[in-house]
Amino acid sequence: MRLSQAQVWKKDGQFIRIVRLERLEVEYKSHPSLTSKAGTKVVTSKKDFCRLLKGAQLLTAGKKSPVINEADVDAVAQ
Repeated sequence: MRLSQAQVWKKDGQFIRIVRLERLEVEYKSHPSLTSKAGTKVVTSKKDFCRLLKGAQLLTAGKKSPVINEADVDAVAQ
């Protein structure tokens, strides 16, 4: 798995966006929806973050990919 800043992952109805990525540490923000800016910021080790992502679905591959809205995500999930 290759991590990069601005990736968005979906797991258990939550959207997880990587805010800051360092060698051993990841800062991410967990959102209830893609349109909402409200969420909680968490700083954790890269190892724990990878464990968190187990079973999650990658929605964007980084800054170069187009923005995916929530309607598109629901259409893909079905």
